[in-house]
Amino acid sequence: MLQTLRIQNFALVAELEVTFQRGLNVLTGETGAGKSILLDAIDALLGGKLSARQLRSGAEQGCIEAIFTLPPPVRDWLATLEIDAEGDEVICSREFSLKGETFRSRSRVNGVLVNRQQLLELRRYLVRLTAQGQAVQLASASQQRDWLDRYGGEALMTQRQRVAEAYRAWQQRQRELQDFATQEQQRLQRLDLLHFQLQELLPAALEDPEELTQLQQDYQRLSHVQELQSQSQRAYHLLYEGEPSGVTLLAQAQGALQSIADWDPALQPISELLEGAIAQAEEAARQLRSYADRLDADPATLDALGQRIQQLQRLCRKYGPDLASVIAYRDRIQAELAALRDAATSQEHLEAEVAQLRQILEQASEHLHQLRQRAAERLEQDLLSHLCPLGLPQARFAVELKPTAISSSGSDEITFLWSANPGQPLQPLGEIASGGEMSRFLLALETCLTTQQTPKTLIFDEIDVGVSGRVAGAIAESLSCLGQTHQVLCVTHQSLIAAAADHHYLVQKDVDPSTATTVIRVQYLTDEARVQALADLAGGDRSAMALSFASGLLAQQQRPFPPNAEGISMKT
Repeated sequence: MLQTLRIQNFALVAELEVTFQRGLNVLTGETGAGKSILLDAIDALLGGKLSARQLRSGAEQGCIEAIFTLPPPVRDWLATLEIDAEGDEVICSREFSLKGETFRSRSRVNGVLVNRQQLLELRRYLVRLTAQGQAVQLASASQQRDWLDRYGGEALMTQRQRVAEAYRAWQQRQRELQDFATQEQQRLQRLDLLHFQLQELLPAALEDPEELTQLQQDYQRLSHVQELQSQSQRAYHLLYEGEPSGVTLLAQAQGALQSIADWDPALQPISELLEGAIAQAEEAARQLRSYADRLDADPATLDALGQRIQQLQRLCRKYGPDLASVIAYRDRIQAELAALRDAATSQEHLEAEVAQLRQILEQASEHLHQLRQRAAERLEQDLLSHLCPLGLPQARFAVELKPTAISSSGSDEITFLWSANPGQPLQPLGEIASGGEMSRFLLALETCLTTQQTPKTLIFDEIDVGVSGRVAGAIAESLSCLGQTHQVLCVTHQSLIAAAADHHYLVQKDVDPSTATTVIRVQYLTDEARVQALADLAGGDRSAMALSFASGLLAQQQRPFPPNAEGISMKT
């Protein structure tokens, strides 16, 4: 239930606070007085469109705020967004400002910033707006489907959600399969390329990343084998076999020192160094002889090394800067090739999944169709029972379900068929219903829908336009009945409807003499003021006859109207 509405610098409202009550609340006033501004403010507050044109002239910023009673579904919704619930109330606000040509707005729920989509979700739990000019909605197949589904209750809405989930799952796999088919040519081309590359890489038997470096060293050695043999043999000869040899000279030097070492002990360490040098020179000579004997000047070995080096260098130029990179690339494309070969199997799995998900979707849609058929039969009877007292006893109504391409909403195309007069065939509602008939249809439909939902605030904006006094009385009775289980806000020009209200608000547009600007004022009416307002609605004057008629209307309703003037405050 909407408890309090506060408006600042919105349209013609400078500052206004209105407290609404349970039951049927009506707003009356002259045409253009600004009654619908209050409803526009509620719409903007809960995710409706808001533009710079709705900012009060001369103001730079404004705000709309409302306090609602906190129903259980809203408490659960707040919990999902981790927004704290403040007692038994939920506070919604929307601030807006204009700086230069930039218009901005931001919304909060219990002080927490929320986006427009979240506001629209919250709106479903709090209010529903019905206007006489909803001809476009009446002609909309999607709107008619939504009405039928809401009437079908929780079971139908749950099944519709299952269909939506099944449709999303099927669509996702379908897109994956289509993408796979689109990429099949690229996959085959890639397979050929990798297969060709591996035919070149695998026979090379690459294992050691240092192989090329080692081979280059071996090739360098073998390509100079004659010079290596010659020089190593010469070094051996100088060290061991020359006349005199290096070893002999070292031995002679060591002998000379040894002969005089007894005269000066300082020569002993030098003699020992020479002794070590003799041993090292003899070992070097031995290794040189062995090295020269091992050298192999076989041209075939040298040629084989050269070919292997060329092979590895060619692979490095094509697949990597070094042999380690080539080996890593080979391993990577081997894994990719295996994955691409498995892709054919993946496609078969995808095709099977798509078929299975399609079957699940069709089964869910068929169940949804059956639930809609049963709901349509109930709605046809229920709606006609509410239309009869609204002055349409001969009206006929049917819900037509035609098969259509499956979507997230199922496989039904839903059309409301209507005939207000005997002998006239059923035709689509949005094409033939008059304004007055639409008003009554919307009210009857809203009455049917309220039985399928938790109480909320129902807003009716001039749905009584174009109806006679007798029909207005029937509308008043229907609104009064709705007010027993829901809070109802209704903008009306009909005295019969205003008289049926539990609470009556008069909206007036005045000129503030201090600022010479137009302002909107709201007055809560009781007693004599209410009689006068009803007389204005009924006859446009306050003659004794009009006042008597208005008093009679109120007496027929026999409703108490407690004073509530303190519930409204205004600043201009």
